[in-house]
Amino acid sequence: MNQAKVILSIGSNKGNKLKNIEECIELIHNKVATVISTSKVYETPSWGFESDAFYNCALLVHTSKSPEKLLEEIFWVEKELGRVRTDSNEYQAREIDIDIIVFDEKIIKTNSLEVPHPRMQHRLFVLKPIQDLQTDFVHPVLKKNIKELIEECSDTSEFKIVQDFKNPLSNYNLERFSRIVIEGNIGAGKTTLATKISEDFNAKLVLEGFADNPFLPKFYKDQNRYAFPLEMSFLADRYQQLSDDLTQLDLFKKFTVADYFIFKSLIFARVTLAEDEYRLYHKIFDIMYKEIPKPDLYVYLYQNTEQLLANIKKRGRSYEQEIPSDYLDKINKGYLEFIKQQKDLNVLVIDVSDKDFVENQQDYISILELLSND
Repeated sequence: MNQAKVILSIGSNKGNKLKNIEECIELIHNKVATVISTSKVYETPSWGFESDAFYNCALLVHTSKSPEKLLEEIFWVEKELGRVRTDSNEYQAREIDIDIIVFDEKIIKTNSLEVPHPRMQHRLFVLKPIQDLQTDFVHPVLKKNIKELIEECSDTSEFKIVQDFKNPLSNYNLERFSRIVIEGNIGAGKTTLATKISEDFNAKLVLEGFADNPFLPKFYKDQNRYAFPLEMSFLADRYQQLSDDLTQLDLFKKFTVADYFIFKSLIFARVTLAEDEYRLYHKIFDIMYKEIPKPDLYVYLYQNTEQLLANIKKRGRSYEQEIPSDYLDKINKGYLEFIKQQKDLNVLVIDVSDKDFVENQQDYISILELLSND
């Protein structure tokens, strides 16, 4: 599931305004949603009431949360920074004000949330910072982009640039890797994590096409009969895809992230094949392995078997539901043995047994910090 692209508008006109905004961005990024880009901070006059000038900025964030859940967590951020919301409809000075302006191309109208923000086109202090984000946003109702909305906006307020903000993602410096591989057992979340990283860092994504393998459902029903054709077909597919995708650079992407490496074939084959089949398979594998470029960082997501089974059940692929726990144990053991033997790979093992890097932003940030420190 791809993440939603959300634009937030942040304002402060009470207390240390710049510090309020800095702490707000930090809280959002570490606890709520991944901050992809930030606008400049602008000083603008108060709008709709007499008060001190506001500092305003905009954020582009990525999230897998629902609009309602995101709004709930935004209210939490405001409360953490000292905002006390009241039932009054009158404008008031406030330490921090966070509005959801855009949530993908959704049109939402509930008692608690309306997006796109119904008054965004009338407020230059909202539109001008959004323009800094350089998004391809087109208003789903008005059918106009940000440039057109600014040109037609009747607000003539004066703007003063206060400060540029550093993009929080630059702290992780994943661009120093040309190729990152994220692997793990069945149900460990490798594809989910690889996809999130590719979306957040504008990386080229290479995913294994396991769903198209005709032997996979048959294998889970009769492992002895279909193990060899399954592993051979996977090996051929992985070799072909990695040969193409890991060697072809994309000038518009910062690096490549894949959810598998070809050595996965040998690990699974060692578990599933009979001894004579495995010897033949290994000979073929060795020939192919020499031709595949090695990743700059190889990440293994360790997940305990109990949690793996829960994840497999949750995602609901029918052909996976009968996978026995001892099979998952053997795969985990195979990976860990492989990792111990590697002398020429930059390996990072992350225990994700108690992490939920989809719903819990702190868990995702902790993984990014591990990757950046490796």
